[in-house]
Amino acid sequence: MNQFTLDALLDAGTMDADEPSGDVSPQLQYQLQQQKALTKVITRIRSSLDFDTIFETSAVEVRALLQADRVAIFQFDPDQDWAGKFVAENQADGLDSALEQQVYDHCFSKRFLPLYQSGRASAIDNIYENGLQECHVKILARFQVKANLVTPIFKGTDLWGLLCIHQCTQPRHWQASEIEFASQLGEQLSVALQQSAYLQHMQAQALQLAHAVEREKTAERQQALANTIDLIRRSLDIPIIFQTATTELRRLLASERTVIYQFHPDWSGDFVAESVGTGWRYLVGKVPTIHDTYLQATQGGVYAEHQTSAVNDIYLAGHQPCHIELLESLEIRAYLIVPIFLGDRLWGLMAAYQHSAPRHWTKDDVTLMSQLSAQMGIALQQAELLEVTRAQTVELNQAFEEVQASQMQVIQNEKMASLGQLVAGVAHELNNPIGFIAGNLTHANGYVEDVMELLSLYQSTYPEATPEIQERVAEIDLSFLAVDLPKTLQSMKSGTERIRDLVVSLRNFSRLDEAAVKAVNLHDGIDSTLVILQHRLKAQTDRQPINLVKDYGDLPVIDCCAAQINQVFMNILGNAIDALEEALLRSDFGKEPTIGIQTRQMSDQVVRIELSNNGLPIPMLTQNRMFDPFFTTKPIGKGTGLGLSISYQIIVERHLGKLGCFTDAAERTVFWIELPISMTTETDEVVE
Repeated sequence: MNQFTLDALLDAGTMDADEPSGDVSPQLQYQLQQQKALTKVITRIRSSLDFDTIFETSAVEVRALLQADRVAIFQFDPDQDWAGKFVAENQADGLDSALEQQVYDHCFSKRFLPLYQSGRASAIDNIYENGLQECHVKILARFQVKANLVTPIFKGTDLWGLLCIHQCTQPRHWQASEIEFASQLGEQLSVALQQSAYLQHMQAQALQLAHAVEREKTAERQQALANTIDLIRRSLDIPIIFQTATTELRRLLASERTVIYQFHPDWSGDFVAESVGTGWRYLVGKVPTIHDTYLQATQGGVYAEHQTSAVNDIYLAGHQPCHIELLESLEIRAYLIVPIFLGDRLWGLMAAYQHSAPRHWTKDDVTLMSQLSAQMGIALQQAELLEVTRAQTVELNQAFEEVQASQMQVIQNEKMASLGQLVAGVAHELNNPIGFIAGNLTHANGYVEDVMELLSLYQSTYPEATPEIQERVAEIDLSFLAVDLPKTLQSMKSGTERIRDLVVSLRNFSRLDEAAVKAVNLHDGIDSTLVILQHRLKAQTDRQPINLVKDYGDLPVIDCCAAQINQVFMNILGNAIDALEEALLRSDFGKEPTIGIQTRQMSDQVVRIELSNNGLPIPMLTQNRMFDPFFTTKPIGKGTGLGLSISYQIIVERHLGKLGCFTDAAERTVFWIELPISMTTETDEVVE
């Protein structure tokens, strides 16, 4: 923003103008034109107090009459040490505009203010020959000013501004009639400002009087409005806010109906709340969605511009026939509608309807509804913010649960890894002595057979034994020993084979000797898991055995992390055994406890495993949550709620498969797993 020196632009010189000379007639004609121009300005001032128009037209007429290059109105700001700006101008083509340019001279109040406050004008014929300081000349030259004529404008007794006439193309000698004309015009502008101030004062007094008359009338309504707003602010329940607003508004306006109307994204809408007097039908929930073509085409129409609509009689408002038809279908004769904004977005409308007759809506009615609709917008915004806050709280809780689940999963994985290492170590340590025992049992069995054969040979060769031998034979029951010893050795052989099978199953289950992802036979993993759980399938002191029905299909080897998939089998089959044990405790459970395992190839890309049990059916509500972290139906201390959650992550997230549960027609609980036969490189990286 450029600043100029007032003592340069508006320099006050003395009225040193030559007397008219030459031909008198042209001079008189020129003065007559000046008087006519002055008369036009006075007439315009009397007919209007629109100062923007007065200033602009005066500048145009003065410049045209005086053939000046620029005529401008300058207004002071006395609160800023007489700084100011040009508020109106008319200039010749090619000149820079001075409009709104800020002007400040720190010497103005001391050197030039008294001059203009005395009502004197300033006329400078040539800025380069008037003794101006070099800095003043430089500033004036920037505005292309070579000569200027300045006269003060007063508002009452206060200096309000200046009328500035500039000559920019060349120096100019200002005639006495021109100076007098400018002074008279300045006086008339001063009169106009004074009249405006007086009129504003009278209007303010009249307004105060009107307010005093209406104050008592509106006090009760304003108090009721304040109470209504207070009720709205106390609640963040949208239905309660709507009901409070419509009920209290109808009472305050004494109208026959008040409604709240909400826009849809396509700018159709529905009535969402209302308060209606006796004898009129309800609109909420009864009237179909309204498709107002005007509101849809204009995306809210005048209401989007924060405007209101007050119609005293729909038949006198110039509405289109289709609009009249819509209003008649709603039995509306007169209406007052204000917009409801949610921030900067047009949310809906608040309306008051008169059905029985026309009604004149007052300014106070409009103000009342506008105030209430503004509070409605604030209340809706607060309610929406509360919903956002609640949603964020839910998200934070979910994030916390996910982090907690992730931490628990890490712990669980570490436990499984430690358990796998322990199982692998135990299997390795057992493998050596069991291999030794199994290998020596073969030799021991041969030795025993040789000894028995030799003993038989002795008995046949020496049938008559000594008394000592006969006594010892009877003591050890030689005939029983000869029969039972081979059986004992055979039992030991079967036991070692069982232990060796268990060791193999433990090693297969832990899979510590294999890569994270490789081609795996799923049946081996299922069988290894069943070997480990075999002791739980057998009969117990308090229950019968659990039957196992396997229906293995022809499955190809698939790419997966065997240890993790085996963990899933262990979790689901372990839960199935728990469910059957719980069912067997009930006296009304008359089924034979059974676990079914079925595998099949679904396509050239997917295999499916179904693990079922015929225990108590799982409620649908539980089925919907059983894969959530920390959700469990088991008693405290018997379950963490992580087994199925971790299984879901292993199958779905790490292997890009599917895991679900359903209850079939036979009321069996069926867990189904679908796994891709081949995993991409990207999937392998995720699993690892």
